[in-house]
Amino acid sequence: MTDEYVYDFTPGTTPLLVSIPHDGRAIPDDVAARMTDAARAIPDTDWHVRRLYDFAAALGAGVLAARYSRYVVDLNRDPDGAALYPGADNTEIVPLATFDREPVYRPGAEPDGEETAGRIARFWRPYHRRLAAELGALRERHGLALLFDAHSIRSVVPRFFEGRLPDFNFGTARGASADAGLAAAAFHVLASAEGYSSVDNGRFTGGYITRTHGAPADGVHAIQLELTQRSYMNEAPPFDYRPDLAAGVKPVLRDLLAAMIDWAG
Repeated sequence: MTDEYVYDFTPGTTPLLVSIPHDGRAIPDDVAARMTDAARAIPDTDWHVRRLYDFAAALGAGVLAARYSRYVVDLNRDPDGAALYPGADNTEIVPLATFDREPVYRPGAEPDGEETAGRIARFWRPYHRRLAAELGALRERHGLALLFDAHSIRSVVPRFFEGRLPDFNFGTARGASADAGLAAAAFHVLASAEGYSSVDNGRFTGGYITRTHGAPADGVHAIQLELTQRSYMNEAPPFDYRPDLAAGVKPVLRDLLAAMIDWAG
């Protein structure tokens, strides 16, 4: 079996690659059979992010999108188990609880260390192999590579933060994962968007993908955007996409990706 069962990939014509690691919804039958009803509803999915960024290919960006749920394995976590945000509440590479602290597995059915290692090998490593290979190819072809890691989250999740998140949560690992000029040009688009709030390297500064693959000194620049779901969908089940809301935010996201491509040019 080849790696391609883990993701969908569309090549682009510019130096920009859009990564969508948390919109996947597939769960192997043997895993789903052990999960709780709450978890089988996959509430912590980055719902509809592929649809939200469906314009990316027309801009010339490549798109790499995961097929499997973050409950199978979290592609944006350290495979060695290191906490993403030390001192804060963190979810595991194979999550055991939902964002609302409900158990993912029925009692006694949790994955052990061997199963976790198997999931990392089967699902996590293929995605990161393709991500690294494509960034390397873009750098070879264009002289640099740009990575945009696209995420979304409920605007209120008390487990991780107090109050309501800004709409646009922009992260560059506090400046370590992207050139300062690129970051400034990209964030300016968000900060100028009328009717939306934004923060630069606030609660979400960039996850494992941004921090690991972003290497400005080597010509690879990575940015993460954590978008509040209230800006384009209903945050309560059944998590409906809202075209009326998305019509407002999609032009901002399009301008953001275009600004990154323009900077590279």
